[in-house]
Amino acid sequence: MGHFKSIIGKSPALDSLIRSARMVAATDVTVLLKGETGTGKEVFANAIQKESARADKVFISLNCAALPESLIESELFGHKKGSFTGATGNTTGLFQAADGGTLFLDEINSLPVSIQAKLLRFLESGECLAVGDIKPYNVDVRIIAATNSDLNKQVATGQFRRDLYYRLDVVPLELPPLAERTEDIEHLIMHFLVMMAETHSLEAPIISKQALKVLRDYAWPGNIRELRNLCERLSVLMAGQTIEPENLPREFVTYSSMPKAAAFTLPERGVHLESLEADLIHQALSRTKGNRSKTAKLLGLSRDTLLYRMQKHGFTTSTH
Repeated sequence: MGHFKSIIGKSPALDSLIRSARMVAATDVTVLLKGETGTGKEVFANAIQKESARADKVFISLNCAALPESLIESELFGHKKGSFTGATGNTTGLFQAADGGTLFLDEINSLPVSIQAKLLRFLESGECLAVGDIKPYNVDVRIIAATNSDLNKQVATGQFRRDLYYRLDVVPLELPPLAERTEDIEHLIMHFLVMMAETHSLEAPIISKQALKVLRDYAWPGNIRELRNLCERLSVLMAGQTIEPENLPREFVTYSSMPKAAAFTLPERGVHLESLEADLIHQALSRTKGNRSKTAKLLGLSRDTLLYRMQKHGFTTSTH
């Protein structure tokens, strides 16, 4: 399972995700990767493919948001000569190119509704239909899809087909944002600083404890992609030097100097810690309407730690 070992981090949230992804990789089931932009969905898609029975077959990736609606159908399914202006010959699509292998559809939340029906047809029957053709063709392709938005909301607004969502959501894997993987930030920084220094043939910089603390406390709205880009920038500008907080971009230092929530003051008569913890978990679950990922974020915990503490206090963990 070497390909998953290359994914950097040891946080409980990441360990749980990798365990699930390893089980998924051993099957041919459709996978839906969920997570914010920059959380590493394509890295996971690659690892799943490399550990699957299709590891030696073709792996093709398409960002569904990168092509206009007029082109994406032809790109996926191919087209017949004369089917539209400029179609000067028969063209095969990505489904035929990926026959026997894996097709990764990134940002599937951007797939036009008109094309969603054709994808559903493939998932149900293995059939595809080229643009301008009347005879379908069959291919053997495993689908790994990814979304950076809530497909449930898009289903509710009619932007995404409910039946397709259920077909894709057979095995959902939710990638946690970097802010929920604070244990992994130092490992990731060290990895990227060395990797980028090697890429650019430079001496890797050293990061001071103070700068590391600033980066650990940062919210990382761009997730791992943002961290990777920062490390590349620092590797070039600070090669062989020690990175201090003042060497970080302004937004990082500004964020670290923002006032944090006031510390809890212990009452004179003390508290019953177990009851207080249970009450806080109850309040957080109520505020998030039972959403465990959002509850964990509110409490500054990883999702796995929250589940452990919920079980400890007798909360049900079988729903949401």
